[in-house]
Amino acid sequence: MNDITLTLNRLGLTDKEATLYMTLLETGPTAIRKIAEKADINRGTTYDLLKKLQQMGLVSYYHHGKHQHFLAEDPKVLNKLCSRRKMEINEVENTLKSVIPKLFSNSTIASNRPVIKFYENFSGVRTILEDVLDSVEKIKDKEYAAYSSSTIRPYLYHKESYPEFTKERIKRKIFVRTIALGSGGRLQGMDERKWLMRKKGAPTYTLIYKSKVAMISIGDNDIPHGLIIEDAGIYKTERLIFDSIWKSLR
Repeated sequence: MNDITLTLNRLGLTDKEATLYMTLLETGPTAIRKIAEKADINRGTTYDLLKKLQQMGLVSYYHHGKHQHFLAEDPKVLNKLCSRRKMEINEVENTLKSVIPKLFSNSTIASNRPVIKFYENFSGVRTILEDVLDSVEKIKDKEYAAYSSSTIRPYLYHKESYPEFTKERIKRKIFVRTIALGSGGRLQGMDERKWLMRKKGAPTYTLIYKSKVAMISIGDNDIPHGLIIEDAGIYKTERLIFDSIWKSLR
């Protein structure tokens, strides 16, 4: 996908709509049969998509004999489309202020039942780590706890997950207490570390924060996966165990 198509997608056009618009810019006023052939889209679909592009203000037409000829509007009209999209987003943003509380009241998040979310691949690891920072940043103490494993640690800072995690944590002034399992690991600022064992890492990296517990492991295919458990009771239990172990270590 090229940058033009991607930009048109972000303005609300599908790939086929973007193709038709760019085709018309290239061909000039054209009958629907030739447009469909040039864009390699069947004629019925082409007609429906052209109608939608007309509604968006990107295409117009005129009659030439017995046939309709379609033409693309000046690309500058995309600025107007962008402005309309901004207005729509602002309206949605304002509406969300009243909608989110209603959704929250009907969700399992508002109940006492635990919520478990599963994540896969390096992008999933990043989502988990982003949730840690976003959640902890909102609490007064701005602190979380972690069981760091030398086995899993490289996957957290992998170039495809969140290599800048520690830098971002320090930037947000978030403190972490870490119980380390396995070799490696060092203090980098806004942190404190104690070792439970130095010879062997654990199969899971665990983060305990704001009524949540996150765990990250590695599958047989060497691809990371993880989960977030949202439950105040589980969080408190894990935190009690962590604090007890922490006090026993030097």
